[in-house]
Amino acid sequence: TLEDYTLFLIYRKDITASPYEKFAEMIERHWECIAAYSRPENKISLGFVEGLNNKIRVIQRRAYGLRDEEYLRLKILTCMLKEI
Repeated sequence: TLEDYTLFLIYRKDITASPYEKFAEMIERHWECIAAYSRPENKISLGFVEGLNNKIRVIQRRAYGLRDEEYLRLKILTCMLKEI
């Protein structure tokens, strides 16, 4: 949140280590994008993600022994398409 980030900037001044300063500068440069990503309308349902991961695991199990990785990639990419 913005409050946490503000507190981090205040405490950052006490830290003299360079990696922390670089991290804080990077956050400052990209803050608008980070805030935009955190908006609720940009979120993906975890149920959808878990379902997709499960489908990928099932496809990988069924494809065990196949040597063609391109076929496996195509199966994963097309697993969510509607049947014609």
